[in-house]
Amino acid sequence: MESPSIRSICCIGAGYVGGPTMAVIADRCPAIQVTVVDLNAERIAAWNDADLSQLPVYEPGLDGVVGRARGRNLHFSTAVEEAIAAADMVFISVNTPTKTKGLGAGQASDLKWVEASARTVAQAAQGHTIVVEKSTLPVRTAAVIQEILASAEGGKSFAVLSNPEFLAEGTAVPDLEAPDRVLIGGDDPGAIAALAAIYGQWVPAERILTTNLWSSELSKLTANAFLAQRISSINGIAAFCEATGADVREVAKAIGADSRIGPKFLQAGPGFGGSCFQKDILNLVYLCRHYGLEEVAAYWEQVVTLNTWQQHRIARLVVNKLFGTVSGKRIGVLGFAFKADTNDTRESPAIRICKDLLEEGAILQILDPKVSERQIALDLGQAAGDGSWQHVADVHQAASGADALLLLTEWQAFAQIDWPAVAAVMRQPAWLFDARAKADGGAALAAGLQVWTVGEGIKP
Repeated sequence: MESPSIRSICCIGAGYVGGPTMAVIADRCPAIQVTVVDLNAERIAAWNDADLSQLPVYEPGLDGVVGRARGRNLHFSTAVEEAIAAADMVFISVNTPTKTKGLGAGQASDLKWVEASARTVAQAAQGHTIVVEKSTLPVRTAAVIQEILASAEGGKSFAVLSNPEFLAEGTAVPDLEAPDRVLIGGDDPGAIAALAAIYGQWVPAERILTTNLWSSELSKLTANAFLAQRISSINGIAAFCEATGADVREVAKAIGADSRIGPKFLQAGPGFGGSCFQKDILNLVYLCRHYGLEEVAAYWEQVVTLNTWQQHRIARLVVNKLFGTVSGKRIGVLGFAFKADTNDTRESPAIRICKDLLEEGAILQILDPKVSERQIALDLGQAAGDGSWQHVADVHQAASGADALLLLTEWQAFAQIDWPAVAAVMRQPAWLFDARAKADGGAALAAGLQVWTVGEGIKP
């Protein structure tokens, strides 16, 4: 079957996936008009801001990509129906959060935005339209989308594809420009060929993989589950190393040298965060239970349980080392994003750790190079306990009057701290709790601080 020529793309959802993905497609495919639509007018305005530093998504290199394509063949708009009507291909890249109530609460994905998007496409599309699942979705969601689209009136036709994203926040642009693989699932050869031709303008053909719809959807959940499992595994070993005197970095180097294991995702830390890992594993747990696979569900559920335990463990350790109480004590928090080189705080380990410390009555002085005070306030909400927090501008302010500094995000700036100057403004005896093994622990120790490093323990 001959593949249709794609001249116009619409992406529903201008978030962390839709924005960067469409920017790179527009940059690499100048002959295709790409329009990103969203009902959030404030977000669209930020994508259109003349100041590229104000983009709603922070990713290294993204401002350059947007700057080259925006206004040429990359557009951001709130005119959803109009953009769908003009499109040959529509990407659905909306949020699929974990349900908070009702059937499957706490584990199943809430697909209301996916369903709403499919209904809008069914109503607004013209002629033949290829619909691409870009959101991370439960297996067989494509069947729901197909059923909704089949109800469209007026001689319209649709093909549904699954094209999951495999982006790591902080490296999204290089991940899009030179991906390990592009996965396309579907049962319409022409539609598959059309999407493959778009990626084929810059991705080598051998890296474009095709499967059926269900395998593609499950591959995304499985990839995230395996990556998250490695993080929980190394964090479990990190706690064991602290108890026994081993060093988790030496252990990780030794096992990572085994080609069957490899060195990636073996960095101990405060646990995984971001928009996908916990959500996708809980979704996998829910689906396994739905199909009667209780033992499989319990296995994957433990990955999330250990991740939560690691964050509570770090908060408890801080309290214990500060003479059993942090009530009224100042603690400088270095980093609030879930990882470096992003402003995303979704499921950030810092949220749970900070909430635990606030509940104990701590006064937190929070520093992050990219996360706004407004976002921190949204994430911490009305935390329990007698604690309080403030947003600070630099490490000196975070340390001022503090009994401890707690490093939670591996920003490069935190590897180059002037420890004698910092120690001078802290209340002694002072601690550095390095949950990322990012700081110069030796320099902090020499400056008079007591130092704990994840997976190593207390420096002598």
